[in-house]
Amino acid sequence: MRTRFSKLATTAVAAAGIAAVAVSAGFGSHTAAAATIPQQTSGLQLLSATIPAPQSAASVTAAFAAHAAPALAKPAPATVRPAAAKLASVRHAPVAPAKPYHIYDSVTPGNIPVHQTAAVYANGNYAASGAQVAGRGHVLWIDTNGSDPHADALDVEPGDATPAGAAAWVHAKLSSDHQSVAIVYTMISQWQAVKDNVSGLPHWMQDKVRYWIADPTGVDHVLPGANATQWYWGKNYDTTTANPGFQN
Repeated sequence: MRTRFSKLATTAVAAAGIAAVAVSAGFGSHTAAAATIPQQTSGLQLLSATIPAPQSAASVTAAFAAHAAPALAKPAPATVRPAAAKLASVRHAPVAPAKPYHIYDSVTPGNIPVHQTAAVYANGNYAASGAQVAGRGHVLWIDTNGSDPHADALDVEPGDATPAGAAAWVHAKLSSDHQSVAIVYTMISQWQAVKDNVSGLPHWMQDKVRYWIADPTGVDHVLPGANATQWYWGKNYDTTTANPGFQN
């Protein structure tokens, strides 16, 4: 998944070299492997070295104290997500895979292989339409800024949603639909901050959070503790491996 921030920075990334970008983003032990990927000319935002400080678990707990027990929220008006109607025809309940499977994401939906699970943006500069993902398998819709709790996943990285915003998004999403899961995408360097903020939510909500972590080594894998790992950044699309239960 590459957002508006990373697309605008593609030229700079190509000139500086993917290894330098990885170092500036704090990818740690994955830097060397990421630098060897031949076509990593773009990817998620690893261009910011400033990571927002996580809120304390106590502050998040206080913010949501009034909602500690599950309570059905008033259905969001149709205007919350203008694209909801046009996306309704392509939304369907995900089939639960029995083994790890691949997800393909891109800011250009037409580049995603047909009949494959796809991930595209629900809002932001690269918001996709239902027509653009026709012919794909199940589609994950990604909220880039925390404004759409009806999306399937939230993008947490510099320039998009924050770790604190992730806790608010998870709370809003699960309050309105107790049967869903809340997928949070982030990079390794922000993963702990996200978990720190989410830890202030009720335990039943924490159990429904699914972590989708970027670790672009070029080698197919899922990080321990994660539910899915985006391990390849390519020219046309990125590739993720997800464990069973990632989407449900």
